[in-house]
Amino acid sequence: MFPVLTIIFLIVPVVEIYLLIEVGQVIGALWTAFLVVLTAVIGVRLLKFQGISTLMRAQSKMQTGQMPAQEMFEGIGLVLAGAFLLTPGFFTDTVGFILLFPPTRVWLVSKVVSRLMTTARFSPRGGLHGFHYDSNAQPEKSEADVIEGVNYKHED
Repeated sequence: MFPVLTIIFLIVPVVEIYLLIEVGQVIGALWTAFLVVLTAVIGVRLLKFQGISTLMRAQSKMQTGQMPAQEMFEGIGLVLAGAFLLTPGFFTDTVGFILLFPPTRVWLVSKVVSRLMTTARFSPRGGLHGFHYDSNAQPEKSEADVIEGVNYKHED
């Protein structure tokens, strides 16, 4: 994972600088700067609406007793979209707008969730990575579980 992040942090700025130079040569430096700011402003406005919509769907699911897992992952996607949209540049703005577009975001979230589910290793005893849950087990008490304190009474 670390080499992938290193490559991303090296390549993305180079791509952004290249695109800014190319667009600046075609439409001019001021118009390029204006476009970068405009895409950030439009993106943040769209992000607000998408965030409210996702939050309302999550609340609706919770009211019916369902876990809003899809909405939680979409929320993470929206946070990433916001970060990309606030980063100056056309490449990151494009990625941000792709994450803002609901069908694309839902598709990406479903791919990530299915990938997480297929790569997770479950133990034969029913747990993840060798951990298991026993519903009949009672918690063990030990001295390490006890936190001693002092009860102070405030008297007037």
